[in-house]
Amino acid sequence: MNHRLVNFILLLICLMLNIVFTQKMVHQFKFENYEGALLYCLLNLLVFPIALFVYKRDRKQSEVMAND
Repeated sequence: MNHRLVNFILLLICLMLNIVFTQKMVHQFKFENYEGALLYCLLNLLVFPIALFVYKRDRKQSEVMAND
């Protein structure tokens, strides 16, 4: 598989997880389950740096391939 395609799929998975965790966090907060809301908030905050790492790695790989 192409490196760009793998990185694109990883970013899509991170986006999907962010959407799901945000929706679940709002749902838990609405029903006053604050522990669950904090858990989903923390999971959401953990997924963001992973997506940032994948994005920066993709940019670095595309620069290397452009210079070759």
